[in-house]
Amino acid sequence: MTESEPLTNSATGSNETESIELIVPSFAQRCREACHEEWEAAVSHPFVRALIEGSLDSDRFRFYQMQDARYLEAYADTCSILSTRFSAPADKLWFIDGARLAIVVEQELHAGYGEKLGYTPQDVAYLVCSPNNTGYQNHMLQAASRASLIEGLAALTPCPWLYTDIGIRMMDELGSIPEDHPYAAWLATYADPAFVSYTNDLMAITERVAGHHDGRPLDRAVEAFRQSVRYEWMFWEQAWNRQSWPV
Repeated sequence: MTESEPLTNSATGSNETESIELIVPSFAQRCREACHEEWEAAVSHPFVRALIEGSLDSDRFRFYQMQDARYLEAYADTCSILSTRFSAPADKLWFIDGARLAIVVEQELHAGYGEKLGYTPQDVAYLVCSPNNTGYQNHMLQAASRASLIEGLAALTPCPWLYTDIGIRMMDELGSIPEDHPYAAWLATYADPAFVSYTNDLMAITERVAGHHDGRPLDRAVEAFRQSVRYEWMFWEQAWNRQSWPV
């Protein structure tokens, strides 16, 4: 990547309460349009619908929670790797903050739900990751460490963006999250304006990096994005069916 102006408006960890508009730059829009069917399948998966409706059974949610804790560790590792590929200190710090945030979210949310659902940090540490979870982690880490920078960013982006999209759609549908909703705390994370700010920042960085590429590198990045969207669907699917290794 050639040197460019660092992003300086990161809102990671913000306590903002006002509504924030999701801003989708041109390269992100290209990625989204390339996998429209996969995206819509992911945001409307039966697991997502049951989670929003509050009808998701606790065993499926527990399975998802524990697998997600391990996924967030890989997300943090991916952010850490990407931080080394930028020269501007502000960009490095943004991804270091992203890695920290993933771990903080894991510890805070999973600590509370672990107590309710009957699992401990030690249980998570010794968890065998599902095939779909393992594949998703490896895809992100490989893209961040061995592919072009734009490909690594494209592989990372669908996770926060898709969750943000679910949060926006959820609030349009529900208006607000009922206080007695069994998964209220979890859904509140999706609807948090700071999460929208984080997604905006990530897409702005990705747009800036995409501006230094054309042709095949961007095509490969779009495909990396599509692959992550597929894995997002597969992540819901593995939790819905409580996937295990076949042999």
